[in-house]
Amino acid sequence: MNEPGKNVLKDLPPFKLPPLPYAQDALQPVISSSTISFHYLKHHQKYINTTNEIISGTAFEKSTLEQIIKSTAQESQYQKLYNNAGQTFNHWFYWNSMKPSGGGIPQGATGAAITRSFGSFDSFAKELFNTSSKLFGSGWTWLVKDNSGSLKIINTANGDTPLTMGLTPLITIDLWEHAYYLDYQNKRDEYALSVINKCLNWEFADINFGG
Repeated sequence: MNEPGKNVLKDLPPFKLPPLPYAQDALQPVISSSTISFHYLKHHQKYINTTNEIISGTAFEKSTLEQIIKSTAQESQYQKLYNNAGQTFNHWFYWNSMKPSGGGIPQGATGAAITRSFGSFDSFAKELFNTSSKLFGSGWTWLVKDNSGSLKIINTANGDTPLTMGLTPLITIDLWEHAYYLDYQNKRDEYALSVINKCLNWEFADINFGG
């Protein structure tokens, strides 16, 4: 159950909750089955349901998820749709950014690019953690590739996604409270560090790097 699922960006409405790439208890003890259950079945499902409700009877009813996200970015009249469509994608990406017994030093194309861009994996891991700890409020920390092939670490707020910035996302860490609060309470940094060290799915990052 560790293979990444089909990319949801090309899906057409009505959108459906994509299957998890692992069992709900597979990331324990880093993330409990209770957290996965609430996060996946309640929060992720709600973003999908809301997206479907908003686009019903509109011109977006025949658009892919990617088209909706990119068409509604920076458009104030579509803010609610953009937020929910972005979160629909972001959550799918987050589930696939992790795997049981993940983490460690990547050996593939992403690993080589990390060395080129950050000097070493240790420098990268430190910057990834430090960037996540600086995010104020709800959002995401991403490892992304720019058009030159260089890697960067960025934060996005709320439902924002690198897809609208001309960047290719490789992995992400969800820093909304519902991603960690049942397990870590206010210790968000502890959660982020555990995901970095024990859960990151570098095979998924390689797929995105070459895509």
